[in-house]
Amino acid sequence: MENPRPEKASKVSEISEKLATVDVVFVTEYRGLTVSHLEELRAALRGVNGEYKVYKNTLARLALSSTDKSVISELLIGPSSLTFVNGDAAATAKVLRDFAKTNPLLVIKGGALGSQLLSAKDVESLADLPSREVLLAQFAGALQAPLVKTAGLLQALPRNLAYGLKALLDQKAA
Repeated sequence: MENPRPEKASKVSEISEKLATVDVVFVTEYRGLTVSHLEELRAALRGVNGEYKVYKNTLARLALSSTDKSVISELLIGPSSLTFVNGDAAATAKVLRDFAKTNPLLVIKGGALGSQLLSAKDVESLADLPSREVLLAQFAGALQAPLVKTAGLLQALPRNLAYGLKALLDQKAA
């Protein structure tokens, strides 16, 4: 591709900077959505540290060509937008999926997790994952369970020994 005109170069560098600071980028098609719907989506995404931006496909492709996320260039056909994710990718994917259910004009095309291309089905699967906090709580519970069991067993040993000695003393006294 040729170099952009000077007035477009700043947009390309803006996109490049955003791509460099995020782990995940989702691509959606927004054809037919009203401005108020897009504002509603942007507000929902801000709540999960996501940022929804519409760029010209040519400028986005130029910015993508210098990053590891260039795999999503093939998804930039038609009116496309990029959702940049800082944080919980599953929560952002869930917001996009839920919004697409109520507004079928928003079509999830896919995305990039690092340099790995995600299909629309992959994004759906990501949206089905529990949130980061729930996963951390489940992990902590899994780590805690054997420790609690071990502590209970260690407490039972002296208690059972004491019961056994008491029974033996009672038997000898009788």
